[in-house]
Amino acid sequence: MGTSYFGDLIETIVMRGQGLLARARELGGRGAARAELVELAEALLSRRGEASGVALAGEILAALEAAEPAARAAFLRSLASQFGADGDRLRGAVEAWSTEPGPRAEIALHLAAEPRRQELFRRLNLAPGGTAALVALRGELLDMLDDDAALEAVDADFAHLFASWFNRGFLVLRRIDWSTPANILEKIIAYEAVHEIRDWNDLRNRLEPPDRRCFAFFHPQLIDEPLIFVEIALTPAIPDAIEPLLDLGRAPVPAREVTTATFYSISNCQKGLRGISFGNFLIKQVVEELKREMPQLATFATLSPVPGFAAWLARAAAAAPPVLTPDDAAAVTALDAEEPAPAPDAARSALLRRLAARYFLTARTASGRPLDPVARFHLGNGASLHRINVDADLSAKGRRQSHAVMVNYLYDLESIEANHEAYAETGEVVADAAIRKLLDAPAGRRRRKPAA
Repeated sequence: MGTSYFGDLIETIVMRGQGLLARARELGGRGAARAELVELAEALLSRRGEASGVALAGEILAALEAAEPAARAAFLRSLASQFGADGDRLRGAVEAWSTEPGPRAEIALHLAAEPRRQELFRRLNLAPGGTAALVALRGELLDMLDDDAALEAVDADFAHLFASWFNRGFLVLRRIDWSTPANILEKIIAYEAVHEIRDWNDLRNRLEPPDRRCFAFFHPQLIDEPLIFVEIALTPAIPDAIEPLLDLGRAPVPAREVTTATFYSISNCQKGLRGISFGNFLIKQVVEELKREMPQLATFATLSPVPGFAAWLARAAAAAPPVLTPDDAAAVTALDAEEPAPAPDAARSALLRRLAARYFLTARTASGRPLDPVARFHLGNGASLHRINVDADLSAKGRRQSHAVMVNYLYDLESIEANHEAYAETGEVVADAAIRKLLDAPAGRRRRKPAA
């Protein structure tokens, strides 16, 4: 009788598992509503068998993919409201730690405080394609954050897990060249975020010549999906404009004349991995690769965009009380009304260099860091602000975002650690003396003080 009871119990469990999988497959075929997705997620968290759990995780991901955007958004909100920490368990762990603190109580408290959705993400990640699906799901979540602050907790859990799953130890550096498979090259074209790749000829011009390099990080679970890539020009000096680097008719620089590696474009590829740091590791490893290949390289620098400069100038010109002098404010207003390709002008160049220096050295976020996101990235990696270049990016995008200004950040291998520490500890912008002198350059006519 006991044996019969046990057999019936096993059969019931198996049938229930098969029923769950069948239901999940049905939902994957027709799309699922929020309540159905939540039900499946709860079932996955209750599973103990690894094989059936992996199968169910795969079917849940298929159901999520087939669901309408509104259902996926509702499911993400449910993750915030229904899949947090177990309140009773957490209160018990807090009470136990308060009564008798110690290592065991700390471990119990740590486990109790973990939201249930983190374990859900881990189990979903076991399914084939799970990592890519979760990265895409977080991409959708990021679009919802501004409208729903409760989702910040879900995003924090994604970021916590992704920081471990995409640890530098798991990343693989690969060179991208003209022999790289076409499906990856197509993604390089699509993901380029700094200087648009117009067509295959443009891409070939950035990959095939002997004075060009491109490297990307990949993850074993996203084999053909680059996470981040960097484009490099090997040059005889630090360049001051982007057009000559991208010119399809240019002649490659002979190897004997190369002294400088210029990083002119760095693009993050996966929206769902925003905030997960890859760039600092990428630059450091690429520098090591290039030094091994070409020991004669003496200089490592960037030619970088200044994406927030024009917007900051416009706000400064219209600010009340005034931030700029009347003459400077009028000049900034004139910049906004310029023809698409302004003629070179010494006064205009001096104005832009002086105001750009002020932007980099004084404009700050609420947390006290430089306002410019590209500056935060490179300064945080240990670079220094080396030179401000006027009329460096005359494309429509360059004129729109920075009045064509670009800058060079210098990666001096002997100073990287000290620069990083200065920035990390105090937010200091390590800048060339010539840029700091621009802050003291004469400004436009200053506003007179009102009569007493």
